[in-house]
Amino acid sequence: MIPRDQHTISRKDISRAALNVLYGLHKGGFEAYLVGGCLRDLLCGRQPKDFDVVTDATPDEVHRLFKRSRIIGRRFQIVHVRFGREIIEVSTFRAFQRDDMNDDQHLAHEETGLVLRDNAWGSIEEDALRRDFTVNALYYNIADFALYDFVQSRRDIERGVLRLIGDPEQRYREDPVRMLRAARFAAKLGFEPDRATAEPIPRLAELLLQVPPARLFDEVLKLFLSGHARASYQELRELGLFPFLFPETDLCLQGDQGETWEAMILAAMDNTDARLAEDKPVTPAFILAVLLWPVVTARLDKYRADGVPPAPALHKAASWALDQQIQHTAVPRRFSTVMREMWDLQQRLPRRGGKRADTLLQHPRFRAAYDFLLLREQAGEIRAGLGAWWTRYQQVDEQERYAMTQALGPNQGAGGDGGGGNNGGGRRRRRRRGGRSSSSNQG
Repeated sequence: MIPRDQHTISRKDISRAALNVLYGLHKGGFEAYLVGGCLRDLLCGRQPKDFDVVTDATPDEVHRLFKRSRIIGRRFQIVHVRFGREIIEVSTFRAFQRDDMNDDQHLAHEETGLVLRDNAWGSIEEDALRRDFTVNALYYNIADFALYDFVQSRRDIERGVLRLIGDPEQRYREDPVRMLRAARFAAKLGFEPDRATAEPIPRLAELLLQVPPARLFDEVLKLFLSGHARASYQELRELGLFPFLFPETDLCLQGDQGETWEAMILAAMDNTDARLAEDKPVTPAFILAVLLWPVVTARLDKYRADGVPPAPALHKAASWALDQQIQHTAVPRRFSTVMREMWDLQQRLPRRGGKRADTLLQHPRFRAAYDFLLLREQAGEIRAGLGAWWTRYQQVDEQERYAMTQALGPNQGAGGDGGGGNNGGGRRRRRRRGGRSSSSNQG
């Protein structure tokens, strides 16, 4: 135990909703603690995004205690307690698996070691040892305002060390997503995984294939949309996890254009991190569109070589890339539709003559497609020029826009400044307009 006068955690740093839950549980006769990342962040001088509570009350008891609450989850039952717009997640102390725990209703494993269901309750000491990393295993007791540290959590936080609790290989087999969490926390906190934590990951990375694609999609969002996308990407590559999230993209990164594709991906990561730092909106569709663009263009080149016209070839390539990807990380339709629209506009942006430029400018996905185009130029996938034209077109008045489109000449700007595939659009003839579609907005 670390008494109140020996740590810096204060109630003034804790959200009112979290305090309400803590005091409500305490008054109800239960133990109540803040736990995990919120305490880690406070000790690191960061403002927590959310506060989690742990208690000896069962989910049913918590639910009865708070009117505006609901029990969620099957694999791990927890309670969401709502205060205004804020939701406090409340979990019950969990126990280790013991030999006498044969109740399938509470605990279930696959032969591989993967935990399928776990609702066995235990003590706070057991709960601490069941958590993944030491930096997430601190407890703040509302009864005495002390910190409870069972696994040298504060020492690791102060040293900047990411250490898995228990036997790393066993813990990764129980839940392979812990490997992704290791990459994410290392990126987010700037902590260094200790040798025992990092060593098994490359050889166990294929365990991610056991995880449902929908769950992996949620983890991908946490990795790339939490303000540390570049660092997360680099950790995934270093630990050998990236091929099991984006296998086709990984193959493209190993090909002749690998450096170009990595430059584009890193630029997109930097763009996303910068927008989040400025509290600007971002969409998963944008970063996913960039990650899958190498796959789309490789397939597009194949279809074009087989004589398929540009628009149908792009449609087929996009479908193929998405079909491959959803076997690993699910991509909801609301995002895949946006991605398709962004990719489609890459073929349409070079064709600016007549009223086309004004029509494209009004397209609901124009801004996202424009940002995407700039990334392609920045990475050297296509030659620069088209992006600067569109930048100026957005800045000038109607008369100047007319002059710009007239200056394009008789080919109406349908040259090889954009498009898709390794050769841009230079080899395509403007026999007809490309198909119509839409895209989403990163900016």
